[in-house]
Amino acid sequence: MAGIHLNPPLAAPDPATFDDLTATERAALAQLEHGREWEDGYSLEQSTRPQTIGYGLVDSPALLCAWIVEKFWAWTDHRGHLENVLGRDAVLDNLMLYWLPGTGASAARLYWESFKDIQRTFSTATTDVVRVPTGCSIFPRENPRPSRRWAQKRFPDIRHWNELDRGGHFAAFEQPELYVDELRAFFRLVR
Repeated sequence: MAGIHLNPPLAAPDPATFDDLTATERAALAQLEHGREWEDGYSLEQSTRPQTIGYGLVDSPALLCAWIVEKFWAWTDHRGHLENVLGRDAVLDNLMLYWLPGTGASAARLYWESFKDIQRTFSTATTDVVRVPTGCSIFPRENPRPSRRWAQKRFPDIRHWNELDRGGHFAAFEQPELYVDELRAFFRLVR
């Protein structure tokens, strides 16, 4: 493998740094706490009862639209209006990729398959060491946004690290030019 590019790199906050946190790390911890309190309900539902929401996602276009668009609203860098980054046609195209083939339930089930044991998955998924050359792009509306020193523990061969000034969780969708620039910048270093 030549290398991997991640946005974001999944790396847990390092408790050893908690006595000496940067402002960015304090903000990242606050955002993680906000996410646990206000944003993670969809994940818990899908990881424990995917069929409950799955039936609704394939039966009701209104539910599918609300379920997907709410995440676009919460996780994009739209600066107050979703159409600042995703036009209506783009959002509708995305919704149709779920609606026409009826993949809402299988998309929800992915969380159940991936997080059968949430605690075990979180701890092992963020503590194993990945030694391949790594490029990391940190978009400001992404969650989580680990610091480089937290990520360095898991990814010791970080060759590209960039904290961008715009973009969110759906970076390739909302900021495709920036995303492509990030991929090119990293893979130029490892080819």
